[in-house]
Amino acid sequence: MNLSKVILDEAYRNGILVPSLNIPHLPMMPAVVQACVDEQSMAFIAVSRVEWEKFEAGGIVDVKRAYDEAVTDTETRSYVRLHLDHVPVIDEDNLQVDYRSIISEAIDLGYDSVMIDGSRLSLDENIRVTAEIVELAHASGVPVEAELGAVFGHEDGPPPPYEEVFREKRGFTVPKEAGRFVRESGCDWLSVAFGSVHGAISEAFRDMKKPDARLDLDHLALLVEATGVPLVLHGGSGVLKEYLLPAFKQGVAKMNIGTEIRQAYTNALRETGSVGKAQDALYERTRYVLNDYLGIRGSREHFRGLLPE
Repeated sequence: MNLSKVILDEAYRNGILVPSLNIPHLPMMPAVVQACVDEQSMAFIAVSRVEWEKFEAGGIVDVKRAYDEAVTDTETRSYVRLHLDHVPVIDEDNLQVDYRSIISEAIDLGYDSVMIDGSRLSLDENIRVTAEIVELAHASGVPVEAELGAVFGHEDGPPPPYEEVFREKRGFTVPKEAGRFVRESGCDWLSVAFGSVHGAISEAFRDMKKPDARLDLDHLALLVEATGVPLVLHGGSGVLKEYLLPAFKQGVAKMNIGTEIRQAYTNALRETGSVGKAQDALYERTRYVLNDYLGIRGSREHFRGLLPE
């Protein structure tokens, strides 16, 4: 069985988080990997389509090359797994994406897990497309993450007012739909919406501070009961710390962190003009995220028995 699936299933059963750290700029890779090793933390290293379309990740080949250059031995490999994040069917600009060819290429390159994002489709279409990718990926032993609901933030222009989104539960995943989605699509992990927001991606807003987001833990409980699979929290940067551990204990096994570490890198690069100093700032911020924010320093030890010698 695929090791990424084994790890996340174990995390789900035991209320442990495995963070997914996004790489929108290729020089971020070695600093993020090293921080995971030094904090003894299990993590996914991720790239989404928007990060090579709107930022400077290059593409899935470039990210795989950067990953292989940073993960050069079995010991380092035991800390990090390479994940293909958001590949949308319809993107943030409302354009059709050739999702199948992107995901097929990632599987051929050796990505450990993939994500299909049909969240802008109808429920029936999202199920159909996800089931198609599940069949494709599972044939190669690769687990699939999918998304149901709307985690705001990737839209063009300013993000919607957070308090309005939370109060009205705008975009929140419907538990009954989530149960049907998991059963009929066969996805391994499901990204759900219950209070978090993505960081803005448009150039005018991407450097703004994210709102202090809350999580509707009662809504999460309904999603956990309906689905029975590891759940994923996207837009993890900025979620108030007091909501995190309860969410992990309830069933959030994977949480995406992008804005928090990206801004540490780009702000330092802008201030110093030095990639090396920006990498140093990123390294320290990633260690802070793993240890102080998420509280998962040493988490790899829990998974030691699952890892190959």
